[in-house]
Formats: sequence, C-alpha cells, structure tokens
Amino acid sequence: MPHRKRFARALGLAIVALVVTLLPAPAQSAGAPYVALGDSYSSGVGTRTYIGDGTCQRSTYAYPYLVAAQKGYALSFQACGGAKIGDVTSKQLAALSTTTRYVTLSVGGNDAGFGDVILECAKPDLIANCSGKIDTAQAYINNTLPGALSTLYASIKAKAPSAKVVIVGYPRLFMGVDCNAGTFFGSSEMTRLNQTADLLNAKLAAAASAKGFSFANPTTSFAGHAVCSSTEWLNGLSNPTGESYHPNRTGHSSGYLALVSPLLV
Repeated sequence: MPHRKRFARALGLAIVALVVTLLPAPAQSAGAPYVALGDSYSSGVGTRTYIGDGTCQRSTYAYPYLVAAQKGYALSFQACGGAKIGDVTSKQLAALSTTTRYVTLSVGGNDAGFGDVILECAKPDLIANCSGKIDTAQAYINNTLPGALSTLYASIKAKAPSAKVVIVGYPRLFMGVDCNAGTFFGSSEMTRLNQTADLLNAKLAAAASAKGFSFANPTTSFAGHAVCSSTEWLNGLSNPTGESYHPNRTGHSSGYLALVSPLLV
C-alpha cells in the first residue's frame, strides 16, 4: 500500500511538471514606452538610409532609434520629415497616452521657414534676398512661435502627464567658411543664420521650461562639426538636395544620442 501511495504521488508530480512545461512561457515585459515626435531632425533625414514606411524618411540611424536600442525602450517612431507644429498635433500626438514614459520632440524650424531661408541665402547676392528672409524668420520666431509651442506642449502634457519630455533643439550649421560648389553663403549671412538657430533654441528652451520639460541644446555638442568642418556632423549641399543641412549618421550617433540619452531617465 505505501508503494502505491508513493507511485501515485510521483505520477501526480510528473503530470504537474508536464502541464507546466506545456503552458506558454510568460511574455517578457516590454521596454518603457518611448514616443519620438517631430520633424526631419528627429526622423533622420540626412542619414541617407530610411525605413520603407512612406515619405517620412525615418531612419534606424536617427537618434530616437539609437536611444531606444541603447536603453531598451519600446519606440513609437512618429517623427516625419517636413513636419510643422500643426502636423505634430494632427498626425503624431495620437501615439501618446497616460502610459507613455518618454517623449522627444524637435519642431519649429519648418514653421519658421528655415529651409526656404537656407535656399535663398545659398544664392548669389545679386539674385538673393537673404537678409529679408532671415528677418521674416526671426519675426516669426519672436512673435508667433512661442504661442504655438505653448499650445503644443500643453497638449503633450495633457496626453502623457507622467512622461519625461525632452525638447530637442537645432545646431548651428556654419563655421564661417562655405566650401560647397554651388552655394554662395557669405560670412555675414552665415553668422546671421547661426544667430537665427540660437534664437530658435532660446524660444524652444523657454517654452520647454514653462511646461517643466527638459531642453537638449546641440550648439555645444556640434561645435567643431558644422558644415565644411574637418569632421562634419552636418551635411552641406547634397544630392539629393533634401539631405542637405541635416545631421548625418555621426551627427545622430555622436551628437544627438550623447546629448539626449542622459536626459531620458
């Protein structure tokens, strides 16, 4: 009789072990939800290699992808080349939720028409209105952009109230020398264009601070790596032209990644 009891007990244990073996393994916990919002400086335009997901030119070499890989975060990659504040609001914010843990955002440059300014200032002086374009962009940045940013940032805070939000700025493009054939940037024009980038960053930083967001200013990080520097982290005039005046792969991996990643904690 004792032998039967021991046999029954052993058989029961074997059945339990078999059942446990056949049960599906528990799912691994996903990384912290991270939503990358913004324009071409976040999507990765300039890296020359893109994910086949439409016209946004998102890249696995862009800093949001690199941050997510480095930290094990679950990336929702919403940034899109050409995006303005209205595009972020209408097409990207839906990815946010109360469970979103991290958010990055670069936007404002397209709203100020910075791409058009660059194109105008690249022309020869005789046919260009560089100064007028810069004046218009700076007026927008001073007078209109702050209110638009405040509204956008408030929406982000409402949709993802527990998220750590990092607003990412824009680097100075020029170092005082134009080495690209086909462009005609003068010294004073490059100085004013860099000043416009500084002005834009100042407004972004102020709006971010007002909402309790962090600001990642790339000015110092990219110093010595502007267009025509010996080690460029920014493309000069390129083919196709859409790659021009955007961070290259090193700009994302050595510039933005090192700047943004420590803030996303």
